[in-house]
Amino acid sequence: MSQQSGSAEEKRLRKLYRNLNPQDQAALLRFAEFLAASSTPEAEPMVEFPQPENISRPTQESVVKAIKRLVATYPMVDRERLLNETSSLMTAHVIHGKAAVDVIDELEALFGQHYAILKAEFEQRLLANP
Repeated sequence: MSQQSGSAEEKRLRKLYRNLNPQDQAALLRFAEFLAASSTPEAEPMVEFPQPENISRPTQESVVKAIKRLVATYPMVDRERLLNETSSLMTAHVIHGKAAVDVIDELEALFGQHYAILKAEFEQRLLANP
């Protein structure tokens, strides 16, 4: 491919990117990162799904700190996938007065469920492409 056609393609890609909404822009970036990582010859395929970090829950914790702890505990879980549910739980705490301990329990369950789904999807792909 010549340098000129590469430049035209890059311009086209930039134009398409600018016309997307922020959520689709993020998806396009994730896909581009996936393609870039998968085309690197020295990158070895992941054969084991990462385990959550072992960050224990303190006895006294705010909902905001719990979210930060859970994000650090489950770095493999896409925050955007959790945004709506996490926001709803935060609203239930701040606006409707739901107890922090109950909200944190639900947040832990939510993050755990998303982790389990990702791990199951990874294992399915691994079995399908040995």
